[in-house]
Amino acid sequence: MTFAFSESSEKRVAEILAKYPHKLSALLPLLALAQRQEGYISPGAMEEIGRRLDCSPAYVQSVCSFYTMFYTRPGGRYVIQFCINISCHLNGCDDLLEYTAKKLQIKVGETTPDKKFTLLKEECLAECSAAPAMRVNDAYHVNLTPQKIDQILKSLD
Repeated sequence: MTFAFSESSEKRVAEILAKYPHKLSALLPLLALAQRQEGYISPGAMEEIGRRLDCSPAYVQSVCSFYTMFYTRPGGRYVIQFCINISCHLNGCDDLLEYTAKKLQIKVGETTPDKKFTLLKEECLAECSAAPAMRVNDAYHVNLTPQKIDQILKSLD
């Protein structure tokens, strides 16, 4: 499976590589760029990033598997991550996660059949003062209630 950065992404690649005196330091930003372009980081993207940074695709894959923010398989257009850390747990995230799963008719870790939503758990979103919290792609949502979740999901239609 081949991967190529888009024309606009290529400009960003050049900017990223220019920022770092050691090419390997650009690994995380390039992974984020590839994921933003494709929705996940494919084996082809890992090969291309490894080629540009003079490291093996296996090394790139090991970094991907370490960070929960990187996805190595296709998901939904909207990735919903529920914080499950102590503050969110104490403020009802388990019930809200179950509510959302039931509403989307999927289990945690699954993607809806229409590829619109993927539902995941995240260890911490660093929103403890406004728990419970979830992130939808790059947008954070806090002080969640079932009504707020309904509004958020409706806004994504």
